[in-house]
Amino acid sequence: MTSLSEVETWPRVRPSTIGVVSLIVMLHVVGWGVLVLLVIPAGIPLGGGGDALVTLGVGFTAYALGVRHAFDADHIAAIDNTTRRLAERGRPANTVGFWFSLGHSTVVVVLCILLTFGFAAIGSSLSDDSSALRTWTGVIGPTVSGVFLLVIAAINIASLRRRDGAAGGPVLRMLGPFEKAVDRPSRMYVVGLLFGLGFDTATEIGLLALAGAATLAAVPWWAALTLPILFTAGMSAFDTTQGAVMRRAYTWQSDRRRLGATYALVITGVSVVAAVLIAIVQLADVLVASLSLGGPFPWLASVGIEDLGIVLTGVLLVAWAAVLFVTRRPGPSTD
Repeated sequence: MTSLSEVETWPRVRPSTIGVVSLIVMLHVVGWGVLVLLVIPAGIPLGGGGDALVTLGVGFTAYALGVRHAFDADHIAAIDNTTRRLAERGRPANTVGFWFSLGHSTVVVVLCILLTFGFAAIGSSLSDDSSALRTWTGVIGPTVSGVFLLVIAAINIASLRRRDGAAGGPVLRMLGPFEKAVDRPSRMYVVGLLFGLGFDTATEIGLLALAGAATLAAVPWWAALTLPILFTAGMSAFDTTQGAVMRRAYTWQSDRRRLGATYALVITGVSVVAAVLIAIVQLADVLVASLSLGGPFPWLASVGIEDLGIVLTGVLLVAWAAVLFVTRRPGPSTD
């Protein structure tokens, strides 16, 4: 039988976390519900032919694109490093991934709405690599992403230095306003929104192509909008899960003191190195495309990070599992 003292030690679920989970569930219910209960029975040609299996397949494709986008390297690095910083300060961090994905998907949803309501110029600009829209967004999104990752990595390094008793210099003091600007999970909405301005990834372009094809087939606006809803549902579910798992992993340090500074150094080191690597590649790509810089920049820009997010997720999970295994092992007997 569970004692009162044991019940009191259970972690309390915050109302904000319940609200976030409820919203993610609602996105799934609305997206899949409208698709299965309204679009398919009405024979609406969401996939171009009106066949139920084709329409269902298009819905699964939109959802899968959102899930895949959640594993982009910049998503993982931004959510992981921000979660670590908030968790270390004892602040709520479970919903960092949700707010980031919500801001990021806002850009995609707005574009799909514009396409659905007949803004053909948006579609032609997106399909033209030389258009002003693609040129500017190709600079803004990666630049914001790269700078954010470098700054958040520097803040995490600074937190380790302060823990070791090292004094902060002028550079660390300059990071103070940034720390205050992103001091709660909801502030990650703006970060995700700015990240989303670089909508040139294969997942986003793929979704926009689906939405554009649906519009050309004279699909009702409410049916076409099930695609961005499913995309958002998939991305928010997995980004939120990643953030929650990361938050739990970073609280292991306070729950199990046996690894102490070594734990913080290893886990933070992996996150920081990944963030810096991704930022350098993104910024190098911007510099080469915008200023045609030579030297090492073209080589750096050519480094593929498309699948780095999945690799980074695997590395972090293995590291956390190893730490959990070590901390749960019984200590040496003193008999």
